[in-house]
Amino acid sequence: MAAPLTADAFVRALRAEGVRVTEHTGWHSHNRNHKGAWGPVHGVMLHHTAGSSSVGYCRRGTSELPGPLCAGVVTKDGVVHLVGYGRTNHAGSGSSAVLAAVREELPLPAPGPDAVDGNARFYGFEIENLGSGRDPYPAPQLDAVERLSAALCRVHGWSAASVIGHKEWTRRKIDPSFSMAGMRNRVAGRLGARPGPGAPPVRDDAPFPGGAFFVPGHRDPLFTAVGRRLVAEGCGRYSVGPGPVWGAADRSSYAAWQRKLGYRGADADGTPGRASWQRLRVPRV
Repeated sequence: MAAPLTADAFVRALRAEGVRVTEHTGWHSHNRNHKGAWGPVHGVMLHHTAGSSSVGYCRRGTSELPGPLCAGVVTKDGVVHLVGYGRTNHAGSGSSAVLAAVREELPLPAPGPDAVDGNARFYGFEIENLGSGRDPYPAPQLDAVERLSAALCRVHGWSAASVIGHKEWTRRKIDPSFSMAGMRNRVAGRLGARPGPGAPPVRDDAPFPGGAFFVPGHRDPLFTAVGRRLVAEGCGRYSVGPGPVWGAADRSSYAAWQRKLGYRGADADGTPGRASWQRLRVPRV
């Protein structure tokens, strides 16, 4: 249980997790708060749009179901379009037993009768997909879903158990049309937690060695692993390398990673800090 983030804190949390965000005009105050309370919030609820022209539709809604229909729409290219914030028409009524399980971060039961208003209790996101079983979810789109879910779990101190699908909330729905257990395992991996039973193992990441470890000229095989992760994140600034000696190209590359997370000024100086290191997820060597 938590008070909802302010709109500014919400978008900062997404960007800090590496989510690519497009802010649509007026999203900060576009909501249905006049219909009832917004919060306390207990988790993140994921949906698919069942259509392709989704951003405008989710912003406007219809005469029967006025918008916004979510806080953000995740398009195929992995961009999260922010269209509203606060109480949105995304969840509708759902199971009190499911809400209790999410609140305690316990395994989800099968949804019971629709008895609880989910619009007040969850951050809602629509994922652009036809929901037909034949429309793929591209890798950048699933990466964005993982990141936005982890961002909100991280800032609220929740585990991946606080991320649910609409189909797990109510018997009326079938979205999203991907495995929620698989997505929760991805979120758990990003948060550094153990996945659920039978899931693939989470990669064993290197612990943060401390800022003093990153001295120009210091040699260690860990620096090669750092550089490879920076290149994979699109932040590599190497003409040759990366290699095992920490140098100017490594600092420049790491500064690009810090800026990608939203850090600015002295906070993006190219020297790793604990928070940015944990999000880079460098494997052990």
